[in-house]
Amino acid sequence: MPRPSFLDEIETRSGVTVSVCYQCCRCTNGCPVAEHMDIVPHRVIGYILSGEREKVVASASPWTCLQCATCSLRCPNGIDVARVFETLRQISAASGLAAKNDVRHFDDLIIDSVERHGRLAEMETIMRYRLSKRQFLKDAAMGLDMLKKGRIGLSSHDIRGRKQLGTIIRRMRGHGDR
Repeated sequence: MPRPSFLDEIETRSGVTVSVCYQCCRCTNGCPVAEHMDIVPHRVIGYILSGEREKVVASASPWTCLQCATCSLRCPNGIDVARVFETLRQISAASGLAAKNDVRHFDDLIIDSVERHGRLAEMETIMRYRLSKRQFLKDAAMGLDMLKKGRIGLSSHDIRGRKQLGTIIRRMRGHGDR
């Protein structure tokens, strides 16, 4: 049986009709982190359309994506670009490329934050990640842009019930009482 095309794979797995993209660039123009991506959103879609699987799956762009869905809202053809990027993350992780992007470590830091605060403390998580990699200023410019645009805050507020949520997370990880 012939292997389905990359476009077919993306459309089937994401449930998004990517083939209607006419490269207007609105997704890229609206993306708050496009300038920090190795491949900007409309080009990622273009590479999917042209079947360049390896280039897209190895890209850090799906992992840079904030999943804010601005790209999806701006698309005149209703393409859910954020969902496509989430699908690319899944494909990347399944192919073993996610580990090259240090995603698993970052995911653990996110879960730690949720376990302690009941929600994600974005700034704290990013700082902990960069400190662990000894890359103290690597995302400083992007962080400042995100602060200015209100995408992240300087501090996090704990939620009610965070201890119960922490217990659930520890159980899921296999570290809690069973």
